[in-house]
Amino acid sequence: MSKAVDVDAARGLRQSMAWIHTWLGLLAGWILFAMFLTGTASYFRPEITRWMQPELQLAPVSPRHAAELAVAHMQATSPDDEQWYIYLPDDRMMETRIFARARPNPDPDAPPAPRRPEIRLDPVTGAPVTARETRGGEHFYRFHFQLQLPHPWGRWLAGVCAIFMLAAIISGVVTHKRFFADFFMLRWNKGQRSWLDAHNVSAVLALPFHAMITYTGLITLVAMYMPWPAVANYAKPAAFYAEAYGREDEEPAAGRAAPFAPIGPMVDAARAEWNGGTPRTIVIRNPNDAAATVTVQRSSADQINARAGSITYSGVTGARLSASPAPGVAIATAGVMLGLHLGNYAGPVLRWTYFLLGLTGTAMVGTGLLLWTAKRRKPGAKPFFGFRLVERLNIATIACLPAGMAAFLLANRLIPADLAGREALEVKAMYWVWFGLAALTVLRPVKRAWPEALGLSAAAFLALPLVNMATTDRGLIASLMRGDTLFVAFDVAMIAIGALLGFGAWRATQVKTAPVRKRKPQPPSAPPSLTMVAREAVDVA
Repeated sequence: MSKAVDVDAARGLRQSMAWIHTWLGLLAGWILFAMFLTGTASYFRPEITRWMQPELQLAPVSPRHAAELAVAHMQATSPDDEQWYIYLPDDRMMETRIFARARPNPDPDAPPAPRRPEIRLDPVTGAPVTARETRGGEHFYRFHFQLQLPHPWGRWLAGVCAIFMLAAIISGVVTHKRFFADFFMLRWNKGQRSWLDAHNVSAVLALPFHAMITYTGLITLVAMYMPWPAVANYAKPAAFYAEAYGREDEEPAAGRAAPFAPIGPMVDAARAEWNGGTPRTIVIRNPNDAAATVTVQRSSADQINARAGSITYSGVTGARLSASPAPGVAIATAGVMLGLHLGNYAGPVLRWTYFLLGLTGTAMVGTGLLLWTAKRRKPGAKPFFGFRLVERLNIATIACLPAGMAAFLLANRLIPADLAGREALEVKAMYWVWFGLAALTVLRPVKRAWPEALGLSAAAFLALPLVNMATTDRGLIASLMRGDTLFVAFDVAMIAIGALLGFGAWRATQVKTAPVRKRKPQPPSAPPSLTMVAREAVDVA
């Protein structure tokens, strides 16, 4: 008896978890698909930005050399500003970026000074370089957790969907009885069974990655989602962040001119103290003043902890003044989780692994959405409104979003490079194509909408190498001859994605609706015999 009760309890638990898994996955599925797809593209955020600025063909240099030329440029152009910001190049983002902040106007009634533009420098020569304005890979990265909504609503919506995703992962593990056996099952042309196999394989194949990336994404913004501990213990949020992460004391300018010390030895000293760690950002306060300081911040590309430390030097003598305190256990854990989520520490092989696992997560969400409709499609039955709505949203998201992303990249090449406001037009192109194509598919039968939308997405990606070749001197053939690995890899990736979408469009044309099965007439049942009646009477008694 107890064994039967245990079996019934386990079956009831699995059924409850299956209900949770189904509906949480459905309600957040379309947003999660977009978050997974754009987040996966964000692992190559600097590389996408470099591809979208083909005018920049820069050579790598040492951090010291780039810093010295940046300081020389700022000494010549803005020696009296309050702060200088220098973003050093690395092996992924090649140019040096500088930014100066003017001293505040002592007149309280004066209007605020306009923000200074950021300047890009050639790290080899120190000369300013220009390129077409674009948001590059930053657009996909920001959409991934802000969903192009005003702050903070996009982040809140992304957080709610991430909570749904984490609950769907846990409930899916509980629901799945044949966890490892079904991993080796992928049956084709079996309708609902095929979608279930695809969903199971894509979920089990990268389950640790899916759980890690979802949980660390939540932890990244946990202070925004759960601000009450900080609010209860600190009068202002700035006080909490200062105690948690440390804060450099900003001394006011002394008002006495003093020569600025060479920046090169400070960069070398910071690298030596970090055992070869790479400097990424330099903040110079009160340059050419007796109270000048130089803060060198470490790059997060050479360690898992994304919250790297910093060292402050005197801007006059070059002497070491202080360093950021060692983080506590909680802050260090949060930094590691942020680093795991962003993947900035990953080398080329691990970064491609992140990318492929991210595509697996995208496939997991997409096949789950398709499985929902496959389970509820009844041959010969009239589909209800909810079914039709889910079916159309699936097409709009799974088949049309890739076309929008390709349009964003195509717009970068087709919009004139010197047009003012072109970066905003690139972003608008993504949404015009995405939502416009989704609206057009509503006018088409479902059986035609899938292959047509996927086919257009495939054509858009396959067109990218051709358009790039026609509009720049960094096409596939020229890049192969020059050894330009970034542009070669990008074109090859676009061809591969286009081929994959094209295969999906072809498969969508092969789907056939199951014929309505006619029930065979059943012979009239025979009347019960006296023996059966007697046996039932005994059983009842």
